[in-house]
Amino acid sequence: MIGMSKLAERIRKIRIVKALVYSVVGALSYPGLALRNRMIIRGTEHLEHLPDRNVLFVSNHQTYFVDVIAFLHIFCAVKWGKRNKLGIPYYLLSPYTNVHYVAAHETISKNWVTRIYSLAGAISVKRTWVQGGKEVRRGLDPSDTRKVERALDRSWVITFPQGTTKPFAPGRKGTAYIIKKSQPIVVPIVIGGFWRAFKKKGIGVRKAGTQLTVDFKPPLDLDYNESTERILEQIMDAIEQGPEHAHRHHPHE
Repeated sequence: MIGMSKLAERIRKIRIVKALVYSVVGALSYPGLALRNRMIIRGTEHLEHLPDRNVLFVSNHQTYFVDVIAFLHIFCAVKWGKRNKLGIPYYLLSPYTNVHYVAAHETISKNWVTRIYSLAGAISVKRTWVQGGKEVRRGLDPSDTRKVERALDRSWVITFPQGTTKPFAPGRKGTAYIIKKSQPIVVPIVIGGFWRAFKKKGIGVRKAGTQLTVDFKPPLDLDYNESTERILEQIMDAIEQGPEHAHRHHPHE
């Protein structure tokens, strides 16, 4: 009982810290998202009746942090009953914090600012290993995969299957492996305009007056017994980053 009491107290403190980080970072980022630029949000009706655990959001990736911050704003707004809009951000007074996001260790541990961002629920993963003095890219390490699986067991998780902000980069099988193992509800997200509006690192605005788009699609109808290759193919198609999409878009979108 004493052990459970300590665990409950630790969880409570973590939630308080996360709520504080959400509120501060949310207040700092809101002007760039909703005032200096225009954000069009679609499909939040697909979020309204999701369970509070074992939901995996998969998205294309355009900046290191603002993509995730925008999603957190939207999740909080939806939990306060808003649909497809942020409006006045009073939702930051009591934000929805049962969310984690996958982030590269080298990105999230770079400086004190990124470490503060990590307190909002980062799952730190290493995507490269050193072999023979050279970095070798191999996808998620098994211990990192288990971190994501444990987070899914109790919360929502945001991941970027490409693991890079480079458009139309190939997806990584680690995401498909996690889906096969945990069998989560998988919600695709397609974003646009963030690369143009914001600096790649941090939350600074690069170009005001940009139209930002965030499209939540219906949960994927997946067969968890399919191969990892087939599941990954469906994910990449859903987030509009597959080979067939490359020739239809602006090279940065």
